[in-house]
Amino acid sequence: MSTKIRSTTTMLGLIGDGELIAELDGKMVALNAALLAQTQGRRKAKAKGSITLTLGFVVEDGTVTISPDIAVKEPKPARANGFFWLRDDGSLSTEHPSQTRMDFAGNAKSGAAVVAV
Repeated sequence: MSTKIRSTTTMLGLIGDGELIAELDGKMVALNAALLAQTQGRRKAKAKGSITLTLGFVVEDGTVTISPDIAVKEPKPARANGFFWLRDDGSLSTEHPSQTRMDFAGNAKSGAAVVAV
């Protein structure tokens, strides 16, 4: 009498004599390391990734062939945002275009009092 396999974990462990599980474990550890690297040193930082295991099934003449595929989606590199003002001509500015620029640095160099109101 043949052994019935009803457990997905048993079936996965038998594919490639355990090589599939070992590969999946390695990819999980590598993904976790990449996620940790993206968040280190940044408070409340989030990084997202995923691992997808796809099992293809082909049944022929009373047998089934199961073909696994592992896809890993690593986190995107963290990048800082830039904030600019949009000018009427389409160019960018680091200063609000309709506000007057105050020269505090020039007053401080000349010895005049710099007062913020």
